Order: sequence, then structure tokens, then C-alpha cells
Amino acid sequence: MTEARGRRLDQPAERGMRLPRLDADVFGKFAETFARFMGTARFILYMTVFVIVWILLNVVGIWGLHWDPYPFILLNLFFSTQASYAAPLILLAQNRQADRDKLSLDEDRRRATAQKADTEYLAREIASLRIALGEVATRDFIRSELAKLLEEQRK
Repeated sequence: MTEARGRRLDQPAERGMRLPRLDADVFGKFAETFARFMGTARFILYMTVFVIVWILLNVVGIWGLHWDPYPFILLNLFFSTQASYAAPLILLAQNRQADRDKLSLDEDRRRATAQKADTEYLAREIASLRIALGEVATRDFIRSELAKLLEEQRK
């Protein structure tokens, strides 16, 4: 039995390149932060300034910079790359939010069911107390009965 180079013979060998494992929660939080930032006026302002500077540098050629002539193919490639990364990140953030909303809705339903059961229990208890009080002699009833007895004895 040979275990050369630390391999175990009772398990299949792993083939191919091993990718690093990403913590899904950390990556999800990053996606939510990114999606939240992309939905702000600050992001639109930054992108507008970036595009204006890019176009000015390439059209006017300030400081001898002129790396992306008029059709701005490199700028379009930049936007395409940004969109190809932004869309999945935004979808991931939306999926995480939908999962949180589902958990919150399930918890709300559970609480509403428990509150309904508590309310029905209290309503039954109040009804039974009213019935029990209906059978209990009240002070006025006892006084009226005593008054009748006294009147009968005087006759």
C-alpha cells in the first residue's frame, strides 16, 4: 500500500486546478454594497465626470494623452465590462434581499398565527368569565332577596 505524495488510495484523485473558496456571505455583502452604491446619484455623478474627462482627454489630447480616438471603442469596452459584472452582482443582491424578505414574511406569519391563537384563547376566557359571573349572586340580587324575606316575615 503506497500513499505516495500524501494521496489516499481510497478516494478518487482530484483533477484540474483548484480554485480558492469564496465565502458566500462575504461576497453577498460585497454585492449588496456594490448594488446599493450603483443606485445612487453619487455613482451617476462619478461616472459622468469620468466619461467627460475621458472624452476631453481623447478629443483635445491634453498632455499628449490620446489613447482612445473618436469612436471611443475602449470606453465602450469599459462600459460593457462594467455592465457584465454589474448585472450579476445586482441580481445576487436582489436574490439575497428576496431571501431575507421571505424569512421576514414567514416570521410575520408565525407571529400573526400565534397572536390569533392568543386572541381566541382570551376571547374564550372572557366568555367563560361572563357566563360564570352570570351565575354568581350579585349584591343587588342578594339585597332584593333579603328584602323579600323581611317583607314575608313581617306579614
